Amino acid sequence: MKNKKTFNSRCYEILRKVPRGKITTYKELAKAIGVSRGARAVGNAMNKNPYAPKVPCHRVIKSNGEIGGFAYGTKKKIEMLRKEGVEIIDRKVDLERYGFEF
Repeated sequence: MKNKKTFNSRCYEILRKVPRGKITTYKELAKAIGVSRGARAVGNAMNKNPYAPKVPCHRVIKSNGEIGGFAYGTKKKIEMLRKEGVEIIDRKVDLERYGFEF
């Protein structure tokens, strides 16, 4: 379990770099920590995030622009992103416009 904790900690550390009004994807976050096929593991880490909202897990979405899951419900995730100025149309975000590059 030590590795999982380390993985989660790395996810949270990198995610803190994503500013208000920007998003990243589970896949891009996994790549940023050096685990190219770790998108699902990133999703699990986000679901267990004990540091929210300081570690903004609501800013992580699916690679196709869809909102994805959220521990407090998708409706709350959409509300939080909109409050930060992220436009959501048909439950999707424009990755070109709002995407953050590590």
